[in-house]
Amino acid sequence: MSGAATPAAAHPAWGPASFPRRYAAWSIDIAVVLLLAALACATRIRDGGARIAAAFDALAQSMARAMADLLYGVTPLELARQWLADPRQREAITALSDAIAATVFPPLLAAALLALAWFALSEASPWQATPGKRLLGLRVVDAGGARIGLARAAARHLAGALSWLTLNIGHLLALAPPRRQALHDRIAGTQVLQARADARLPAWAGAWLALQVVLAIAATAWLFLAANAAMQRAFDALL
Repeated sequence: MSGAATPAAAHPAWGPASFPRRYAAWSIDIAVVLLLAALACATRIRDGGARIAAAFDALAQSMARAMADLLYGVTPLELARQWLADPRQREAITALSDAIAATVFPPLLAAALLALAWFALSEASPWQATPGKRLLGLRVVDAGGARIGLARAAARHLAGALSWLTLNIGHLLALAPPRRQALHDRIAGTQVLQARADARLPAWAGAWLALQVVLAIAATAWLFLAANAAMQRAFDALL
């Protein structure tokens, strides 16, 4: 039977990559990219962090003053209306939003540009993989199992935005057999392969994924405690 060779036929020792392995590889790459972007924007992030903290304290003080009105018989509905209509409250929210945007946007822009170069150049290289993918034995190929060019690698990376915009449904398509292609793979005509002998995720990669869960929980707890501390300072100032 004639026709284009499939990646499995072209590379019998390779098969479609598993979703956990793909995510672990991506998270390694993006961690390096974000770290480099943060280092490049370290001064802006440091100054912006102080500005965000000050704006958050101002918002907490405004909220504390509004909640203190409950002591004088104001209903929750009336309090919400007064709170939203208070120009000081709107100014505090605007100041916090502006501080976050000014602090976060430049590093994110730097990270986006760096990620485009990082993923496209790596996947179009003889490695056929980013450093994270190489660590986990992955490679990116075209529909025939061959190495992809720079234009296709860049298109694949940019199409990844659609996988995010679909609330990660595009990424979850990589769970669907037999080819396990994410949305951006389908758009770019690519596939991520792994060695068939590497069926199980390495222990160190599993530990890396567990660490991410721990860090996410720790970050959530820190934000909660920081918000609680800010509100406590605001109430203390009113007393």
